[in-house]
Amino acid sequence: MGFRFLLLSVAENASVPEAIDEAVSVITDLPGSKDEVGGYLTRLWTMLEEFAVTYGGRLLISLVLLLIGFKVINSLTRKMEKGKLISKVDPATGHFITTLVGGAAKMLIGVTALAILGVPMSSIIAVIGSCGLAIGLALQGSLANIAGGFLILLLKPFRVGDFIVAQGVEGTVEYIGIFQTHVITIDNRRTVVPNATLSNATLTNVSALPERRVDLTFTAAYSDDIKKVEAVLLEVCEKNEKVLKTPAPFARLSNHLDSALEYTVRAWCKNPDYWDVYFDLYEQVKVAFDENGITIPFPQVDVHADKDTK
Repeated sequence: MGFRFLLLSVAENASVPEAIDEAVSVITDLPGSKDEVGGYLTRLWTMLEEFAVTYGGRLLISLVLLLIGFKVINSLTRKMEKGKLISKVDPATGHFITTLVGGAAKMLIGVTALAILGVPMSSIIAVIGSCGLAIGLALQGSLANIAGGFLILLLKPFRVGDFIVAQGVEGTVEYIGIFQTHVITIDNRRTVVPNATLSNATLTNVSALPERRVDLTFTAAYSDDIKKVEAVLLEVCEKNEKVLKTPAPFARLSNHLDSALEYTVRAWCKNPDYWDVYFDLYEQVKVAFDENGITIPFPQVDVHADKDTK
């Protein structure tokens, strides 16, 4: 009954050729008794013969068009990926473009094949519109990820190989896809992040600029000479080969703590050298403090006892 209702709906609501309309009426006019089965099968066979004669050539042409068309499109998309134009853009962007172009071309080939079969364009457009609406409602989250991936590839807030921090994820971008982005964390774990999340979140691209500033803090005793401590800190920064001369290193007293004075050091370096400079300066400052008699005090608490207290 469901099949019969579907065929009747198509016959009533779609503009189909007269031959197909007659074929639908033959199929849907089911026999009411056993005596009518023979006549129904005869009409069905006759209809199939007429349909094969009328539309067999069109069906063959449509199948050939689909086979050849899809092969040609696959070949062209592969050449497109290796072409000079696509090679100039980001690999993820190039893959997205070729996939989009290939899908659109295959859809056009499919619509052309249906048109050759005699299906009216108005019916094809109606079906495509209905399917698009249904798919859109069913895949709202996935479509949001596709839109997010398109924005990432278009605006390029980050690229493959960049170190990013976003939504609690911190690591190097390994892959940017249509639906999701793969990030390799510092401890070598692959984290998959939906593109919709990345495109709508506050994101820090640590690798975006060629230079970074290393911010460090050190403590020295209240009894140590402030200018001497600052001079030692600047000397350590200037001797480090990976610390840039411009902008010049900075070292100044920045805070009075309970048991020590706090000094802030700022040194610029090339982005790839950040962690080398970070750890080297901590080690080199400790050695320099020891050589210059500068004390790094431990936290201490003064306790006073009243002798009269019993």
